[in-house]
Amino acid sequence: MGNVVREVTGADEFLDICDVDVLKRPQEVNKQEHHTHLYSSDFLIVRRAQEFQIKITFDRPYKPAEDKFAVEFAIGPSPQYSKGTYIPVFPTVERQSIWKGRVIETSDKVVTMGITPLPECIVGKYMIYIGVVTPYGIRRTRRDPSTDVYILFNPWSSADPVFLDDEEEREECVMNELGIIYHGAYDDVSERAWNYGQFEFGVLDACLYIMDKADMPLSNRGDVIKVTRVASAMLNSRDDDGVLVGNWSGDYTYGVPPTSWTGSVEILLDYLNTKGTPVCYAQCWVYAAIFNSFLRCLGIPSRVVTNFFSAHDNDGNLKMDIILDENGKLDRNRTKDSIWNYHCWNECYMARPDLPSGFGGWQVVDATPQETSDGMFRCGPASVAAIKNGQICYPFDAPFVFAEVNSDVVFYRRHKDGTLDVVKVNQTHVGRMVLTKAVLHDGRRDITNQYKFPEGTPEERTVLEKAEEFGCQREKSTLSKGDVDVEILNLDVRVGDNFNVTLQFNNHSDQRRTADVYVTGTVVYYTGVPSAEVVFNTPKVKLEPQQTTRLEREGTSSGSRLQRVTGSPRVSEEMYVSVEFTNSFKFNLENVDLRMEGPGIMALKYKQYSLIAPGTSITWTETFSPRRAGSTKLMASLDCAALRQVYGETELTIQP
Repeated sequence: MGNVVREVTGADEFLDICDVDVLKRPQEVNKQEHHTHLYSSDFLIVRRAQEFQIKITFDRPYKPAEDKFAVEFAIGPSPQYSKGTYIPVFPTVERQSIWKGRVIETSDKVVTMGITPLPECIVGKYMIYIGVVTPYGIRRTRRDPSTDVYILFNPWSSADPVFLDDEEEREECVMNELGIIYHGAYDDVSERAWNYGQFEFGVLDACLYIMDKADMPLSNRGDVIKVTRVASAMLNSRDDDGVLVGNWSGDYTYGVPPTSWTGSVEILLDYLNTKGTPVCYAQCWVYAAIFNSFLRCLGIPSRVVTNFFSAHDNDGNLKMDIILDENGKLDRNRTKDSIWNYHCWNECYMARPDLPSGFGGWQVVDATPQETSDGMFRCGPASVAAIKNGQICYPFDAPFVFAEVNSDVVFYRRHKDGTLDVVKVNQTHVGRMVLTKAVLHDGRRDITNQYKFPEGTPEERTVLEKAEEFGCQREKSTLSKGDVDVEILNLDVRVGDNFNVTLQFNNHSDQRRTADVYVTGTVVYYTGVPSAEVVFNTPKVKLEPQQTTRLEREGTSSGSRLQRVTGSPRVSEEMYVSVEFTNSFKFNLENVDLRMEGPGIMALKYKQYSLIAPGTSITWTETFSPRRAGSTKLMASLDCAALRQVYGETELTIQP
């Protein structure tokens, strides 16, 4: 392993290196103690601020009093001691470098050495050399790629800024490959499984390549604040040819529809293998899922968060300005702010020495390109605690995140002369609920109270007053309460079924009222952007005093179900999984994409059907051999232009 450059010196009594063993096998001490045994890699992977071991075999027994050697670590094309890219580590206490070294054991010609990287050291892939001091200079091993070592962030060490002092939370937010991402509506939450795949072969290299593609200085790659901020920009392709191309148009002809992905591995490896060609396509949950894989792979605790009724503050005034025309119809040309049904971002855990005490811990980072920050499409890290307390003056991008969860919605009526009157203010609509996956089980966790105090409480009013000091504009107009209001009663609509829209009008006055009603049904993306107006009506509704009246209008929708089965699971034994689907619609499904995968058990499988006719079924069966024991999932997705968001999954416990 450790070939050396031999010099003709006539001094064979000096120490020579025969072999270097970095103890990189998953069952050996390094990967077990550093929690890196799940990585599919041929290299040693360890975490900083924690000792790891290497064994050096010399040509004769090591003599501590006479022999001088160092284990040298180098990263990057021009390693320099002053920049922390070249680090010699010595075996004696008398002579130490910035990383600690010690001899753990000597046995005949073998020296076992312990090495502890600094808690702030650069995260990345290091080359290892052994250098022996002789009177004729340094005798150094040749370059041996098999001894390279990856050094990651360490949430198990209190010395590392990403330290998370909760074993179950670490297990969930660093080690768990299986995620649940919440979407849909606040009162009808849907969920989908996701394979983060942070331990799959090649993913670690892809994550490091992302920093290379960003031309991030090596000296910055030990700073978790800088790493997450750079990654926030690099996960989207806007302004830097980053990983993912966003697409909310509905036309995915030249790429994979966002709803078709089942995991991160395919995307990250595609970006790596094409030397940085952006992958098509993503929407917010895909950005968040890939970002989560990046963070967990590098050892930064992270989770995907979904905010329901998430505000997109376009002009930075920290409120949602909704402009209506004289008839009460939304003026889309003048309304720049928008409210998404839901929006997914990430939280990562870190100390924030740049902020006042108490603002460390969970930080919002977001790779979905919405607004620029310091000239690039990125967001965060922003302290969740600072957002909750209205302290939005601190970096990074706290005002934007505050608006996402806690801004007022202000409706204006625009007159023909261009003047605006405030007609309604809703102070409770935005940030209705914030969800993330529960720790170590598939339930959901409501973390709304980590972002905001309960609506209407004295604490909330204090926070809003504090936020106003930093630019939050809150509407102070006193509006008279209308004596007629309208409710849209909850809908429970199955895709493919007809449905009725029921409006309930309540006349609270003692007089008759006649309401001119504008009813519109619009197909919208979850971001609030409209696609097509599908229902339009302007009825008159007559209301008697203190009367409640209901109005019904009919519409249609369209969906299906994906089912899966599997056999008895054991490591290395061949198994079968089948995906079954029946087209229950009255129209053809064309160019249907199917994907399935499972972390640790099955790499991504892909199949396309050109046509699934009405009333017909397909069955797709694949074989696989699980690589490791434990609980996991197989996930599948079916996607085509006429039918999105069809998923299936099955839980498996793989026996040894």
